[in-house]
Amino acid sequence: MGSKGAALANTISYGVNLAILALYVRVSSTCKGTWSGFSGEAFEELRQFAALAMPSAMMICLKWWSFEILVLLSGLLPNPQLETLVLSICTRVSNEMGARQPQAAKLATRVVMYMALSEGLLISLTMFLLHNIWRYMYSNEQEVVTYIARMLPILGISFFIDGLYSSLSDMLIGCGKQKIGAAVNLGAFYLLGIPITALLAFSLRLNGMGIWLGIVCGSIIKLLVLVFVSCCIDWEKEAIVAKDGVFSLSLPVS
Repeated sequence: MGSKGAALANTISYGVNLAILALYVRVSSTCKGTWSGFSGEAFEELRQFAALAMPSAMMICLKWWSFEILVLLSGLLPNPQLETLVLSICTRVSNEMGARQPQAAKLATRVVMYMALSEGLLISLTMFLLHNIWRYMYSNEQEVVTYIARMLPILGISFFIDGLYSSLSDMLIGCGKQKIGAAVNLGAFYLLGIPITALLAFSLRLNGMGIWLGIVCGSIIKLLVLVFVSCCIDWEKEAIVAKDGVFSLSLPVS
């Protein structure tokens, strides 16, 4: 079925995931105290939840939309078929903050960052050292293979940075600072990353490599800003704010 089969497999996977989760909530004894069925009470205090949900959605969507824009830009390059082919190839923190355990939340952030650092280094080194072998996994056409070999080191850097700032982004969500994350994504990717991408890809004629270099520049800027923000967080204060926010919601307790 080709690419349609991949899309269908992904849809089936999500469907199975949903069915298992629904079955677990329905029959597991661990959910009896937290799920009593559908009720109009779910819409109480909707404004407070929406105030967190909207920035969270924008924070995530602004990031992924920027990558979709890159694919569209690649279609404007001299060899769009080749370019698009190559380009296509938080809960723990929030729980600890709500429990007013800022040091545990801080420790969880550090552990995740160390894991992301280790995994990112492993993936990046693997892609860099095996780029002459890795390139043949996606195509047998020599033009594509040669291009992928040139792109893999840049992609390795991109994956390394992505793991780090994804962890920091989840930390911001856990601390209830989604608005900061959305603003950082908007500035890093749209105000800086995409213009740099257009400059490198079209003005300097780096084509697909320029597209990825541009988004890597945006990712580096975002990572630096998030590191600065995380260093400025007062964990004790945020834990108090988080717990007060939990108890300020007039939701029924089972």
